[in-house]
Amino acid sequence: MRAATSSLPVARTREALATELRALRRSGATLGLVPTMGSLHPGHLSLVQRAAELADATVVSVFVNRLQFGAGEDFNAYPRDLARDVELAAAHGAHLVFAPAEREMYPAGEPRVRVDPGPMGDVLCGRHRPGHFRGVLTVVAKLFGLVRPDLAVLGRKDFQQCILIERMIRDLDLGVRLVVAPTVRDPDGLALSSRNGYLSPAERREAARFPEAFLAARHAFRRGERDAGALVRLVDTMLAPRPALRLQYAECVDPATLAPVARARAGTVLAAAAFCGRTRLIDNIVLEATAEAPACGGPSGSGG
Repeated sequence: MRAATSSLPVARTREALATELRALRRSGATLGLVPTMGSLHPGHLSLVQRAAELADATVVSVFVNRLQFGAGEDFNAYPRDLARDVELAAAHGAHLVFAPAEREMYPAGEPRVRVDPGPMGDVLCGRHRPGHFRGVLTVVAKLFGLVRPDLAVLGRKDFQQCILIERMIRDLDLGVRLVVAPTVRDPDGLALSSRNGYLSPAERREAARFPEAFLAARHAFRRGERDAGALVRLVDTMLAPRPALRLQYAECVDPATLAPVARARAGTVLAAAAFCGRTRLIDNIVLEATAEAPACGGPSGSGG
């Protein structure tokens, strides 16, 4: 099945996906996968471009996964525009879009067997979104099984998600190379997210204060502050005068284990979530002593 407005193939069923993949694999092409929930923005498109650089053919999945939404979250409101997504994916190097209906992804209904992230899924965002990462890992494992990619490209903004998927690949011997690409930000520093579209103009201006708190913490670290509690308090102090911004959590963690640290060191990740109005923002930053450090955190040992 092909989109009416693009020559890019769009597989809506497992059978159509298998047919398209056979054609791509016939030439010995390596496959890259960019898993998304759609509503593509320049951050997503940077992942598509990165996959196109690293693999012979790139598959973009577009599926709003009910399993990773909790009660009262925005599953029904999450933005959906497949035709636009297909056009953008095609323009940035994709070879195929996989956009299944829920009954195609979960033909027997919600799966009885799911991928449990273990204790690493119960911290940071997982502490506030119970079951979220179980839903994420389950759908990503299914996508790996359906597409059989050689590599997958994820964005560093979703730091905890990247860590857990990397760990799933390693612990379950899934044989997929994980590439973590840098966070893409608006000029004012706010990390791009499909949910940013929920922000009113006034909230959008306030949301820019969130990444400023991370920059202040990084500056303090470069000046010699190593007490993790002090760095977290700095983030809290910067956001406190902003009534539109409500900090949900901020924590300094080991990037390999997600365990909290008392003393920050080079490579420690400061991760946080906050609400701006009703919109949940997440971000993270690697604490490094020099200005050459990457702006955001990601799994150690992942390419990208």
